[in-house]
Amino acid sequence: MIQSTQTPPPAGTAPAPAAPTGASAPRTPNTDGIWYASYPEDVPRDIDVNQYESLVQFFDESIEKYRERVAYVSVGANLTYGELGRKATAFAAYLQGIGVKPGERVAIMLPNTFQYPVSLFGVLKSGAIVVNVNPLYTVRELAHQLKDSGAQTIVVFENFAKTLEDALPGTKIQNVIVTGLGDLLADGPNLKGRFLNFMLKHVKKMVPAYNLPEAVRLLDALRIGYATPLTPVRLSPGDIAFLQYTGGTTGVAKGAMLMHRNIIANVLQAKAWAAGQLTATIETVLTPLPLYHIYSLTVNALIFMGLGGRNILIANPRDVKRVMMIIRHEKFTGITAVNTLYNAFLENEEFRKRDFSDLKLAMAGGMATQKAVADRFKAVTGQPIVEGYGLTECSPIVSMNPVDLKHMRDFEGSIGLPAPSTHVRFRKDDGTWANIGEPGELCVKGPQVMKGYWNRPDETAKVFDDEGWLATGDIGVMDSRGFIRLIDRKKDMILVSGFNVYPNEVEDVIAMHPDVREVAAIGIPDAAQGERIKVFIVRRNRDLTEEQVIAHCRKHLTGYKVPKVVEFRDELPQTNVGKILRRQLRDEELARQRPA
Repeated sequence: MIQSTQTPPPAGTAPAPAAPTGASAPRTPNTDGIWYASYPEDVPRDIDVNQYESLVQFFDESIEKYRERVAYVSVGANLTYGELGRKATAFAAYLQGIGVKPGERVAIMLPNTFQYPVSLFGVLKSGAIVVNVNPLYTVRELAHQLKDSGAQTIVVFENFAKTLEDALPGTKIQNVIVTGLGDLLADGPNLKGRFLNFMLKHVKKMVPAYNLPEAVRLLDALRIGYATPLTPVRLSPGDIAFLQYTGGTTGVAKGAMLMHRNIIANVLQAKAWAAGQLTATIETVLTPLPLYHIYSLTVNALIFMGLGGRNILIANPRDVKRVMMIIRHEKFTGITAVNTLYNAFLENEEFRKRDFSDLKLAMAGGMATQKAVADRFKAVTGQPIVEGYGLTECSPIVSMNPVDLKHMRDFEGSIGLPAPSTHVRFRKDDGTWANIGEPGELCVKGPQVMKGYWNRPDETAKVFDDEGWLATGDIGVMDSRGFIRLIDRKKDMILVSGFNVYPNEVEDVIAMHPDVREVAAIGIPDAAQGERIKVFIVRRNRDLTEEQVIAHCRKHLTGYKVPKVVEFRDELPQTNVGKILRRQLRDEELARQRPA
């Protein structure tokens, strides 16, 4: 279906590069399979990855089954599964009508609005490949992703159309579809939507002027699509569904090739894991994380679709006051967020006072959840945060903590047990496999593991060994029950006088201090020690001093792990999903030291 430098792997395996990474490792460390004994009774060891041929089959089945239910809520309006199916089919027909062929890449540059799922499933139904784009990208970042993916079509929110205009030179983009926040709030005459678009553009000045003379409005595209028959495309499990870009905070962003089979496997793995907690009755999930991010895409858009769930879309989760207004009269049974977002919600008095009697499942991923945040969340809501672990290259889920209360323990920083049909091992620095209690780089095998990086066989070879194990870049350890604990990112490790210091540990300790709201730890060059630890703190109490932070750390950390420098800030740089950007802080620090 698609031109690529990669060769599809056999079913259930990852591609094998030309040469292995690291030394030859023992084949059977004593960690293999020990996690099964800790599985809840109703969770199977394996899932049947052949239940669906493609995400389109999964989508069509869900639409038919839950046609009358509300699928999404946005800006006070509802979008039913039936309407979602009708609009997605119309958009797919429009794409085929303008010449989009199976295997072509279509970029989607949208926030959490009705337009996102309509575009997403429309692209998939047309047989094309989805290229998810962060709407907050700079011109440089957007231009790179469009050029690298070879996308010829893009759907863009008009608030970001000026960025697209400036990024277009040198790309292959031929078709531009533009949309505004209010466009899909009603199926017929949409006075509310028109008024909202007018306010955003002309009163709030949130839509910079742009010049895209060939652009088509999404509403016009749908009108054309309604009158155009769709030609069904037969997709196979090995066809690529997404080019999901990753690595932008650590280098040039690479497109992970996620096949239909990868995503379906991950949906079925998570569904099997949570089957005892979530039911066929209508589940409502709060969706503050952007759907274009792999975590929210798989968990909120797809897993909850398989349950006939109802997604409350939050377009801007950082505006916590606005979020509280949106959910003031809503009751939700599930929520997905990252540590910083949970922390921000807990700082809000209205959130702390709301009724959480319907809440069944609070999920965390994307970054390490700090114990201080998890403990506060449980005290406020009565429910624990269930932490899991994943990465873009794994669609994303690798491991999860048990979600049923019988097996749920107090938060202890574990990222849980490997998901069904998933195997993990830990590779030590000498290339051998670690045993129970020994740290090493977490490596993964499973049906959710990507095909490889788009047009980058060299980068693919760096992360896969000759047996198909994907190296994640995360350092972890497994205990005797099979639970995994992450120590830190391999690349973020700080080396102090020959001792390894993991920023997560330092940050977790400092976050325990009641006067600390957010914290990030980095290593900075030191002539005597190699590196020393510097921490950046957003204070909850302005009276907190550097001396108090250091004293707190000395109570809980070995001497070489205690920060030498403390800097207080009003805010810390974060990604669109709330990950604190240590690399940016490190780059700022190095630039500051360079003149000296």
